[in-house]
Amino acid sequence: MQPENPFKWASGWNSPIYCDNRKILSYPNIRNYIRQSLSSIVKNHFKNANIIAGVATAGIPHGVLVAEELGLPFIYVRSESKKHGRKNKIEGHFEKGQSVIVIEDLISSGKSSINAVKELKKSGLNVKGVMSIFNYNFSESEKNFKKIECDYISLCDYISLLPEAIKSQYIKESELPLLKKWKENPSTWNL
Repeated sequence: MQPENPFKWASGWNSPIYCDNRKILSYPNIRNYIRQSLSSIVKNHFKNANIIAGVATAGIPHGVLVAEELGLPFIYVRSESKKHGRKNKIEGHFEKGQSVIVIEDLISSGKSSINAVKELKKSGLNVKGVMSIFNYNFSESEKNFKKIECDYISLCDYISLLPEAIKSQYIKESELPLLKKWKENPSTWNL
């Protein structure tokens, strides 16, 4: 938490708080829990998936773990086409008509996930949905996913995070009003 020196996101938004899901990979027990939880949702909610796709870059390792757990092929989607070689935007083998689940580490505006979904659909894949470890629950992301008619599920969200962050002393209860205000309009916060 650092409201006086906010984190700058890829979207250009400023944030007083940062959720770093990359650290999960360093902790085997937590990593296994995330892998099993995401895999369970694929089996129970997004049935009959043929392939798992990770969103570059943070969705790749978690997507690989889920694909391995489920015994499914894995591909990943770059934010832009490679500048050399085959100049792929989607890496890995897939066939048109396959059903794919997209794995992302977190959803803020939804932009990177939605771009991946559009690219996969454009390439002839049937996107069954997007899964993430964390979701900030911004109204903008909800609208964006509705526009492309894409279901998404997250293991944890901003509303659940705040009480846990207080318990772990990552934030103070006195900082809740600032964090709630930021969530209301993150694109213009602290400008």
